Amino acid sequence: MKKTLIITAAAALTACSNVPAPQLQSIQNYQVEWIGERPLIDSSMLTLTLLDSNRASGMAGCNTWTAEYQLKDDHFSLDSIATTRKLCAPALMEQEQRFLAALAEVQRWEFAEHQQLLLWPAQGAPIKLWPTEQSDQH
Repeated sequence: MKKTLIITAAAALTACSNVPAPQLQSIQNYQVEWIGERPLIDSSMLTLTLLDSNRASGMAGCNTWTAEYQLKDDHFSLDSIATTRKLCAPALMEQEQRFLAALAEVQRWEFAEHQQLLLWPAQGAPIKLWPTEQSDQH
């Protein structure tokens, strides 16, 4: 009886380990919750959308942004980040600059608990994002 129970438990654990890990893929939308160690300003909206053709875009709080991304295994980087040039309140502009600077430093990604996406720089705290509903506009 004990041997059967141990074998069954081992088989169950092995089966659980074969569950595929979530993957970062194109055509996914995320909303930023934290930039490094600071939460977002109330009612501000920062987003990241991964599009086909290794393009990313989103809202930086005041302006929209776009970039090229590279994704290989757990490595993730954004290159050639460009934004519109609308002017907003100073606090929003400061947050936007921090966000864009943080995006430029991202080197790897991982999913934390509850599917929260973490974009990690070489040093420091990650950008924390939550998945949002899929958009039909691509």
